[in-house]
Amino acid sequence: MLKIIKSLNSSVVLVEKDQKPMILIGKGIGYGKQPGMSVDESQVSQVFLPIDNLYVQKCLTLAEHIEVVYFELTEEIIRYAEDLLQSPLNPSVYFTLTDHLQFIKERLAQNMTITNRLVWEVKTYYPKEFQVGCYALEKVKQTLGCDLPEQEAANVAFHIINAQSSDSCASDAERCAQLVGEIASLVRHKVGVALSQESIHYARFITHVKFFVERFFTDRMLDDGEDPMFEHLLRQYPQAMEGAFTIRQFIEQRFERTISDEEVVYLAVHIYRLLKQYDKEMAG
Repeated sequence: MLKIIKSLNSSVVLVEKDQKPMILIGKGIGYGKQPGMSVDESQVSQVFLPIDNLYVQKCLTLAEHIEVVYFELTEEIIRYAEDLLQSPLNPSVYFTLTDHLQFIKERLAQNMTITNRLVWEVKTYYPKEFQVGCYALEKVKQTLGCDLPEQEAANVAFHIINAQSSDSCASDAERCAQLVGEIASLVRHKVGVALSQESIHYARFITHVKFFVERFFTDRMLDDGEDPMFEHLLRQYPQAMEGAFTIRQFIEQRFERTISDEEVVYLAVHIYRLLKQYDKEMAG
């Protein structure tokens, strides 16, 4: 039996085993549990050992603000993925995918769609991961009543692809880390607000910047296409778009490579989300 340190929600608890903290996920394992109580290991779906990982530490705070249904959806999707791929995934995917699923609903409420023009490529070159994405869409429809477009299956597939390696940019980690830092610095200065680098929202933003940088250095950037989101963001969220334009200009000048409008939209959506969370904190 494991001793509970803190119950984050009914499906996620922080426990202590052999004097080491761990995150446990399992449907209903935290329901009605108080610190000091025990949890049956047979109810546990996943054990997270890397609590010393800074991102995972920040996710502990995030977990308290995510509806349980999204953790349960992610648990089912990851179990399906690992069975299909016959391989364990990086544990951090439990948080990145859960966060993505909740953000899908937020975007739907605001008619904000992140277009993915790599659907054909994902279908062709990552068929099993795309199958996981399709499974995720079906589970979302059954659970939340949201009928999502096929491109969202590709978005989910990207999370599964990234989770199959500890770091897809590991072969050139120094160059990747440098560009991530430069982009983050540009955003902090351009938006003109004191973004806390210690917040989970900033860590979440950095995760998406890493995805962008990995696509850039592996020549998997999104292509240009007719995306109504570009004009929509330009009208509705000019501050976020200005930040994304600054990143595009910096990269084009430094690397002499063009960044598509599609990638600008991707960056702007996540800058917008970061600013939105900052405004909420200031209002609170």
